[in-house]
Amino acid sequence: MPGAKRRLRIDMRQYGILAALLVIVLLFQVLTEGRLLYPGNVSNLIQQNAYVLILAIGMVIVIIAGHIDLSVGSVVATVGAVAALAMNDWGLPWGVAVALALLVGALIGAWQGFWVAFVGIPAFIVTLAGMLVFRGIALVLLTGGTISGLPRAFNSIGSGTLPTTGQPDLFTLGIGLLASAGLVAQQLRARANLRRLELPRERLVSFVLKIAIAVAAIMYLCYLLAYNRGTPIILIVLATLVLLYSFLLTRTVFGRHVYAMGGNLYAAMMSGVKTKWVTFGIFVNMGLLAGLAGVVSTARAGSAVASAGQSFELDAIAAVFIGGAAVQGGIGTVVGAVIGGLVMGVLNQGLSILSVDAAWQQVIKGLVLLLAVAFDVYSKRRRR
Repeated sequence: MPGAKRRLRIDMRQYGILAALLVIVLLFQVLTEGRLLYPGNVSNLIQQNAYVLILAIGMVIVIIAGHIDLSVGSVVATVGAVAALAMNDWGLPWGVAVALALLVGALIGAWQGFWVAFVGIPAFIVTLAGMLVFRGIALVLLTGGTISGLPRAFNSIGSGTLPTTGQPDLFTLGIGLLASAGLVAQQLRARANLRRLELPRERLVSFVLKIAIAVAAIMYLCYLLAYNRGTPIILIVLATLVLLYSFLLTRTVFGRHVYAMGGNLYAAMMSGVKTKWVTFGIFVNMGLLAGLAGVVSTARAGSAVASAGQSFELDAIAAVFIGGAAVQGGIGTVVGAVIGGLVMGVLNQGLSILSVDAAWQQVIKGLVLLLAVAFDVYSKRRRR
């Protein structure tokens, strides 16, 4: 039946990356003799890869619209330097320093967005120049050195946890139950809306299996965290960002315009989309999230260094493409980008536990990225 085949193909594309993540986790769980999913390792996995996930959320929007941003790693270093200087040299409270750092990130995004949107210079060139400019500014601000001794409250953003009730942490388990209940309610409501509008729906077996796997994963993650130090603060930040930006892309006019621009820029312009302002907003948002990643990275390290952010842009771009975004733009999701970032994080964690040489780690991650993009190209050819 052609219809059944078509639905199966769509399901495979939607859930293929999630299945790949599960396979990679199980593979490394076996190879590391169970060490990958030690509670401490799971907590470290979240905190060490938070910057990739934050950048990937912004980068997927940039790539869906048909652009690219090569400057985010340098912006992370610059923003981290500003935050550290604000606290240590200028005497600002850490909360004010964080707000200032986010503002600087947004202003950097506005600067780059101006050249791309209103002057018409390709984003590749503008952000390549930004990569050099802001790396240099980070070196100037830190005079090639390091600023350490940052406030403990600030450092807890990247490495701290919410208050616990002991082991197991009942608060963390409660968060898992609430998250699971929210996910089930949202999925049931979405399916009911499709039924009411008489639109095509996912097979019931696939629908139930998807929810069951998601709930099991959430509860198992919370179980592991409950037996470590509790819920990492950055996990709450990430969950909030995923919900916010998923809503932004799927439920707002701005999100529809982003997809329209990536699908066909000329058609979007003829439809009345203010493409210049949408592009400008995309880069302001990318700068803001790069600023947040800079704050998180600096807080996690406990210091600001001029070399921070090296290759962060490559990690974020890889996460987006592994997560199913199309190279030509117009296709991609926030959840997919986050899953892609987790794939990269699990690879890093598993290979490190196995003591694989850093050079070979780069080789393996490069091959994973190549295979992900090749799968995307192959899928498009099959549909044609």
